[in-house]
Amino acid sequence: MIGRRPSLAIIDLAALRSNFALAQRLAGAREVIGVVKADGYGHGAAAVARALCAAGCRRLAVVTVGEAAELREAGIAASLLVLGGLGDSREATLASELELTPVVHHRSGLELVAEVARRAERPLPIQIEVDTGMRRMGVSAEAAVELLAEAAAEPSLQLAGVFTHFACSDDPGPESALEQIARFRELLAVARQRGIEPGLVHADNSAALLTGEALSAALPEAGAVRPGLMLYGVRPAPQLDRERRLRPVMSLHSHVAAMRPVAAGEPVGYGATYRPARATRVATLPIGYADGVPRSLSNRGAVWLAGARRPLVGRVSMDYITVDVGDAPVELGDRATLFGIADSAGGDSGTLPARLPVEEQAEAAGTIAYELLVRVGGARVARRLVADG
Repeated sequence: MIGRRPSLAIIDLAALRSNFALAQRLAGAREVIGVVKADGYGHGAAAVARALCAAGCRRLAVVTVGEAAELREAGIAASLLVLGGLGDSREATLASELELTPVVHHRSGLELVAEVARRAERPLPIQIEVDTGMRRMGVSAEAAVELLAEAAAEPSLQLAGVFTHFACSDDPGPESALEQIARFRELLAVARQRGIEPGLVHADNSAALLTGEALSAALPEAGAVRPGLMLYGVRPAPQLDRERRLRPVMSLHSHVAAMRPVAAGEPVGYGATYRPARATRVATLPIGYADGVPRSLSNRGAVWLAGARRPLVGRVSMDYITVDVGDAPVELGDRATLFGIADSAGGDSGTLPARLPVEEQAEAAGTIAYELLVRVGGARVARRLVADG
């Protein structure tokens, strides 16, 4: 494609469907709200949303009204929860016109959405986020019941749900999440004593869902779960999904654009940060930090090339990375995989598909898999959708 670099992110929609099916099984009777914020975690929100809806997902979640509007423009009719709430009356009006469900985090947000909803022909559904320990967004647990009461009493609004967000559900132990659940259940009980029906209750994210009954059973009021990362085939923490049931959805590939011999001690790349101890060959791949490869992978990461892991050497630059391939049978044009499934095409010597998990590449970069995924998909990396694996 003109204007794009010769690198490619392959999006396996069959893997996405498989991960959604796992989320459904773990959710039991609870509904799955598929989180497709940040352009579907870098996978392409519209394509991901279509695939999830075709698999039976009726509710999706984004962060901004803009993200929701793009999904509506793409023909997505599912219920859309706007986690970040509304910034001004223009966004509130658009939320009403697009039949979105905005999240309210405080009283001024409630006043904003109510003012716009009063001019609409139908009540606007809202959900309220309660801060039970994350201390980021949401009404405090102490003020939550009063805000719920105000929302329930406003005729222009429909209190469609209330939820909280775990701060440490990916910890090896569930104690922190259980404390948050206890606070959440306490305020729900008080709200119901006052005759307030909270609507759809939810808390479990990917980590909580994969943890199992320890957290799920602690909130029997829940009617939904809210997975994000696991839908894309990534473990939120090393101790989760040890069975490797999750299937990676994105695989990031580039190819060998240049090859050159390097003598022992000769420098490679900016700053001369790599000097091989023996004579070798270095392959250059046309992908860099402008394409989503973090600079922190310099001399730390790896790629799958010619049937094995090859070390990424020298500094990651804006447009290129370099790989020490030694005497491996690597030629110009051979495919290299930065993470995901490495197939037998273009230089993998006929080997069976192999994984280079994004979690491992993220650890080498000193970051988390979320960040690597959302870095991909800019103007220079094309996406290719694969429907059947």
